[in-house]
Amino acid sequence: MKKLSLVLVVIGLGLVLMAGSSFAATATQGLTINATVANTAKLSLGAATIAFPDADPDTTPTIPSVPASVNVTASAKTTTSGAVTLTVKTGGDLTSGSDTIAIGNVKWTASGAGFVAGTMDKTTGQSAGSWSGSGSRSGTFTYNLTNSWNYPTGSYAATATYTLTSP
Repeated sequence: MKKLSLVLVVIGLGLVLMAGSSFAATATQGLTINATVANTAKLSLGAATIAFPDADPDTTPTIPSVPASVNVTASAKTTTSGAVTLTVKTGGDLTSGSDTIAIGNVKWTASGAGFVAGTMDKTTGQSAGSWSGSGSRSGTFTYNLTNSWNYPTGSYAATATYTLTSP
């Protein structure tokens, strides 16, 4: 009799558990997730000014800049195959009063993937780098000035503008 009672209790308990799960309520709902990524360009140069000290053209035909190099970081968001370009253009020649040194005498070399060497120009923007797709690229520009006995004495200056474009 005890065994029969125990079996009936176990069966009854099983029926209650099964009945309880068949009456459970559930609900589901989806969630839409949106994200907006816009074309963005950010450019950072490691120095705001470079200088070329005076030097003897016979012993130093090419004057390296101070600082010796400038770090550059170009970051852009664009389409997967979007062309990202870095250009540089000066506002004019190096000037000291009415005296000038042609800006084409300033050249640079480049290191880092996508960065390219070139010559400063006051008329047309010169390529300083190009890439495809989004990302952040780092490199270094090293500048030099062709030295000459023909330069009039003075303190010369020019402004170069770098432009990073992410279509």
